[in-house]
Amino acid sequence: MFSSFRGLVWLSLTVGAVPAAAAPPIVTDAWIRATPPGAVTAAAYLTITSAGAADRLVGAATPAAGAVEIHTQGSDAGSQHMTHVAELTLPAGQAVRLTPGGQHLMLIDLKGPMVPGTRVALSLRFAEAGTVEVDVPVVDARAAAAAH
Repeated sequence: MFSSFRGLVWLSLTVGAVPAAAAPPIVTDAWIRATPPGAVTAAAYLTITSAGAADRLVGAATPAAGAVEIHTQGSDAGSQHMTHVAELTLPAGQAVRLTPGGQHLMLIDLKGPMVPGTRVALSLRFAEAGTVEVDVPVVDARAAAAAH
């Protein structure tokens, strides 16, 4: 009897100790740059705000491409280059912007062109919050720039 009671106490303490799932990050301003026919890569841009505690973007996927990588962009001796990184740190409560000329998601081995006016499903995988699904519009960046 006593060992059953002790087992119930242990069970109640361990069940209560399971951490709640982290609040999913908030994703805004998402868009993918339109591509010409035959392009094999495209770039996706967005803003991610960690809703609660700090988190990390550790991966992404889309049915529109064979792979999605997290990239940073910089310059070295006047030459622009992109670097694949394993993850992107998301400080608690702060917005992290993925923008042209900076951090972005690179869609690799496209299944077809990114056509303006269409939308692409994108799964973002976070270390703490799990997976967040977003529906991302494809935008002709040249037309948008000309409109401004």
